[in-house]
Amino acid sequence: MLSLALEDGDVQNVTLTPALAASLLELLRLVSSGRGFRMIPVGYVLTTQQAADLPSVSRHFLVKLLEAGDIPFTKTGRHRRVRADDLFAYNEKRDAARSDAPGDLARTDAEDGLA
Repeated sequence: MLSLALEDGDVQNVTLTPALAASLLELLRLVSSGRGFRMIPVGYVLTTQQAADLPSVSRHFLVKLLEAGDIPFTKTGRHRRVRADDLFAYNEKRDAARSDAPGDLARTDAEDGLA
């Protein structure tokens, strides 16, 4: 249960679902740590520059990913547009591959008798 202090001095109690409570706690951790964050609706459509800014890559690099088919996109006239959820899915896939890389390297070393 969450208690909200309203402007008129009243207090309103709100019950949050577990998923919403976890999201709110994560948001509060980000704020209290001083780290920056952005809230972007999942279905939001981004320009290539906006999409490149999220994972902090150059727009040119992002366009290469789009043209290679790594991230789906649409065209509005001659401008590419990227759905936020497609970008988030790519980032999750990339992060998972990066976290698997040390384990893969260790297995290769073990197979080669180096470990």
